[in-house]
Amino acid sequence: MNRTDRLYGLVEELRAVAPRPRSARWLALRFEVSARTIERDISALQQTGVPIYAEPGRTGGYCLDRTRTLPPVNLTPAEAVAMALALQSLDGTPFRSAARSALHKLVAAMREDDACAARELATRVHLVGRDGPVAPMPRLVADALSERRVLRIGYGDRAGAATVREIEPLGYVGSPTHWYLVAWCRMRAAVRAFRTDRISTVTMTAEAVPPRRLTPGELDIPHHVVTQLTLG
Repeated sequence: MNRTDRLYGLVEELRAVAPRPRSARWLALRFEVSARTIERDISALQQTGVPIYAEPGRTGGYCLDRTRTLPPVNLTPAEAVAMALALQSLDGTPFRSAARSALHKLVAAMREDDACAARELATRVHLVGRDGPVAPMPRLVADALSERRVLRIGYGDRAGAATVREIEPLGYVGSPTHWYLVAWCRMRAAVRAFRTDRISTVTMTAEAVPPRRLTPGELDIPHHVVTQLTLG
């Protein structure tokens, strides 16, 4: 068994018995390798985000949080390449890193022959006429909604005037050319949209964002222009 098949097999073995643990020694016998090899494999899986944790004690071992993992994904090679193509458009958005991570997890969960076919198919797709490199969004700005912390930002407005503000992140607005972080601006005591490429510095404070709803009217965008994202 090669290492890729073993890593896949480890996840499925732990998923099958979850929430019960499997010891490194038991897994070593099951996959006909040493316990140290199993420990290295488990560490590699943990580093890629697989929710495996060690349960101490004489009857302990490695456990998998089944509620936070994907079962085998039956994506076709064409579906995987379609997703990779769609994710190309996320450069410069708050979800660029999350999209790449999600695609990696999905491909890793595919059958090995389908994943190989998807990689081969991807080499046959070429993009022409793309714009230059997109300015990356600061990581703290991209994580603003999930972290739910007040941010202190340096910001330059359209006239070039620089200010330092404390803001409470509320949402994002994306257009074909720019992305905006919508937030309650404490300096203006109002909702403001900050163009992310004009944010020069950003610091995450320890203060949690107070509960505050963002209503469509506060966006100051005509309703027939803006579309709210759904997972449907």
